[in-house]
Amino acid sequence: MKTRVREAMRALRYHPNVAAQGLVRSRSYLIGLVYEKPSPSYVVELQKGALERLHGERFRLVVLPVESVTEREEEIIALLRSAALDAVLLAPPASDNAALMRELRDGGIPFARISPTRLLGQGPSVAMDDVAAAQEAAEHLVTLGHTRIGVIKGDPSHAASDARLVGTMQALATAGIALHPELIEAGLFTFDSGLAAARRLLALDPPPSAILAQNDDMAAAAITAARECGLHVPEDLSVVGFDDSDISRVVWPPLTTIRQPVQDMAYRAMDMLLHMLKGEPEQGDVHLAHELMIRRSTAPPRAD
Repeated sequence: MKTRVREAMRALRYHPNVAAQGLVRSRSYLIGLVYEKPSPSYVVELQKGALERLHGERFRLVVLPVESVTEREEEIIALLRSAALDAVLLAPPASDNAALMRELRDGGIPFARISPTRLLGQGPSVAMDDVAAAQEAAEHLVTLGHTRIGVIKGDPSHAASDARLVGTMQALATAGIALHPELIEAGLFTFDSGLAAARRLLALDPPPSAILAQNDDMAAAAITAARECGLHVPEDLSVVGFDDSDISRVVWPPLTTIRQPVQDMAYRAMDMLLHMLKGEPEQGDVHLAHELMIRRSTAPPRAD
């Protein structure tokens, strides 16, 4: 009987109505993705990973972008209350927000965290070691012979910005290299903020021989700023990015960068949620490895 029903469904091109099934089973079959990330490349990787894991499942992804998690915390909480979500993926910096996690727990809504750096152990998470990754990126520049290295930080509301700075400072301290305050410029993980920061760094006397940007968009901006000054990358200035997003491979020269497995992290976090929605125990923290991708934007500094 079941076989004949399935054959009839295929012949009629019938597809089950997920919303109707949800009404019967008291489920919406909707999983939210809350993120605040100016970099389009990062967001695309997040969605790719989440959607890949949802392929073949009944659940659908609802994307919930926010301007500022810190400034609009109450709005986000109200949205989560009204959206009738079965589960939620929290991306940075929402993944470090205690109020959001408390709201979800109180509402009995399963959640998983992507790249948290604070409140570890508060819910299942998938992350990469930002400190170790930034340390390896800085060590690469030190090995090439750079001693005056500028840093473009990311958005201060993202804990990863501080973690990456810590890793950079550890690598330089181990090599006996000072990171003077004037060599640290603030960015917002956007191309425009990276461009302004790189311009300020290159206006120093003397300018840095290398710039380590905390994401690829800002690193690409540093290459643009170098060209504005008549500098060649990497002959006059080495540039390192972070994320290994699409822009790192299409910019010229291709960026040396840290591969952050964003898509894999989103996939694993979504997998955690699906297991919880099936009534399985909450999983712990998972750490994925980073990789230094050495391309053509770094070289030894030009001899004086």
